[in-house]
Amino acid sequence: MICWRRRRIPFASSRRASWLVAAALLTASPLTAQQTAPVDEATVGELARLLAASDTRTFSEGLLRDGLQQAEASIRRQTALAAGRIGDTAAVPMLVQALADSDQGVRSAVAFALGMLRDPRAIQPLLDLIQRVTPEQQDFGTLEAVTAIAKIGGVEGARALQLVIDAGRPGQTNQAVSNALLESWRLNTQAPVLSLTRYAQDPDNLVRWNAIFSLARLGDARGVPYLLTALNDQDATVRAAALRGITARVLDQARQPHPPVIARVRGLLTDQATGVRINALRALGTFHDSTLAEAIAPLASDGVLNVAVAAETTLGVTGGAAAIVALRAHLVSANFAVRRQAAIGLAEADAPAGVVFADSLAANPDWHWRSVAAEADGAARDRGRLELLLADPDGRVVASALNALMRFVPEGDPAFLLKVRSLLTHADPAVRSLAADALGRRPSVPDVDALVAAYGRSSGDPFDDARLSAVRALCAIASTGPAGESAVTARFFGAVSRPTDYLAWRMAAASCPGPLSAWPQASSITTGRTDADYRDAARRYLYPSLHGVANPTVTIETDRGAITIELLPADAPLTVTAFLALVDRRYFDGDHWHRVVPNFVIQDGDPRDDGWGGPGFSLRDEISPRRYQKGSVGLALSGPDTGGSQYFITLGPEPRLDGTYPIFGRVTSDLSVLDNVTQGDRIRSVHR
Repeated sequence: MICWRRRRIPFASSRRASWLVAAALLTASPLTAQQTAPVDEATVGELARLLAASDTRTFSEGLLRDGLQQAEASIRRQTALAAGRIGDTAAVPMLVQALADSDQGVRSAVAFALGMLRDPRAIQPLLDLIQRVTPEQQDFGTLEAVTAIAKIGGVEGARALQLVIDAGRPGQTNQAVSNALLESWRLNTQAPVLSLTRYAQDPDNLVRWNAIFSLARLGDARGVPYLLTALNDQDATVRAAALRGITARVLDQARQPHPPVIARVRGLLTDQATGVRINALRALGTFHDSTLAEAIAPLASDGVLNVAVAAETTLGVTGGAAAIVALRAHLVSANFAVRRQAAIGLAEADAPAGVVFADSLAANPDWHWRSVAAEADGAARDRGRLELLLADPDGRVVASALNALMRFVPEGDPAFLLKVRSLLTHADPAVRSLAADALGRRPSVPDVDALVAAYGRSSGDPFDDARLSAVRALCAIASTGPAGESAVTARFFGAVSRPTDYLAWRMAAASCPGPLSAWPQASSITTGRTDADYRDAARRYLYPSLHGVANPTVTIETDRGAITIELLPADAPLTVTAFLALVDRRYFDGDHWHRVVPNFVIQDGDPRDDGWGGPGFSLRDEISPRRYQKGSVGLALSGPDTGGSQYFITLGPEPRLDGTYPIFGRVTSDLSVLDNVTQGDRIRSVHR
């Protein structure tokens, strides 16, 4: 995702079923139709206790059991979500019992929680829930049970999902089967590929798309003929999904000759659907064939700017005379995204010409362009110019240059490691984070003291990436052998107090189980929130949302138009609370969309404007059953529980993000505004 930065989400492209949209809306919307007044303080207290337990990841059997037995369905649903978010498999037996709840929204949340816990004990009860109803009786709980089985996976999960698919036949309406086709990609090598191919030409557009999406994601050679057939599908979203699975590598695995496939993909460069054109460009880029540049070059002037950006990206990969001419023509573009990608693409296609233009950018007083110069020099693999940029006065430029160097300089290069060690003391936390990461790739006991000092230096940082990178690098040294483990245990774990930063402790727990004994685990996560804070969030946002009161909204005023967002406290109450607090501080005013991936996401919320920044706190993930559709607003992460102020808006349905990235809002205004946003566009203000 481009630019690839710390706060990132994986690339995906997809579409979602109308019934699943309805399921997501029901399971994440107020469960009581009418507004109630006055506020029931007892209910607020119950919700606050659930929020606190979820936020601190504290398992309380009594709290969860009582919550699942409450008379109000909305509380039972919140309890199920809390059980999944806490992550303790001790909740599995009570959740299995709750699969019999009378409310389908609660059953859906329970199934979702079991999917989060990924305990194989839940597979048979989930399968029983699916199998005991007819296709006409299937509801939201049934469909979420299918997804949960796929998330649990393994041999048992694959067997269960196969049984669900075998219960239907192509051409017959069966929503559980349709969802099983879509979720099959989660099973990787155990996915029912042959079953997917049977539905790849189903008369129902949605079923067909679900099967094609999974086949494209899986990259199994057996699915290639069906993906090729789908390139002619009448439904543009099916064509776009199929293109995601067409790559040179997959064709080689399937022993498919390249020329006829390339010819078919080239034909889609003129498709009326923007998503098809973008995905066709990406597919052609995998062949690294300079003879394709002439066909691709016209799209660098496409009327849709993000198609032009995608074309420039592909031209950089293909190279060739036509690519160089087209890229040069856009070096004077008035649009930041188009000019930026032209510079990077030219450096990749013609390194000498690219670095000459990058030199002009490196002298620009605006750090944004000096950062682009680093990206271009990286594309040209010009080590000398990048090392000069390591002395730039702006840490954001240094981080861009160091990130580029790490992509091609050998990990053990002595001169590079010497430079990296000096950057551990840099004022910019992103630079220190990358420097620690570079040392972690080549772990050495003599670096322990410098990394311990870097860890201590990170205590005042506005984001914790440098701290986490230092811990990761120290654990890499500890894993090299007895000498490394002894040095890290004595000079880090034995000398530094246990951090209040939960993420640092969790990283150490995962990577340094031996030395970690010097850092006793606390009973719960330190969140900085009081009981009054949880009660306030429950009273102001969660309780009203669950009882029919209109959800809060915010408006993003951009140079491309206004974007109105409905926030979703029933799905992510603490995330909504934190986001609104930032909005009220005018935190986002004057930002730029620092990251735009055509046909995927637009992203904002970074005060640094380079993808590294944050608000000085981290949020625990509030994952919910809601699905990513076009206009869904999600929290950007660099790992579990790392969300802060950065958020993204999806440009289409994205199943790969479901259940991994918290959704806390949805766009309710004209969605076409999203398609016109390009990287670097200004955000005038974000306000209620």
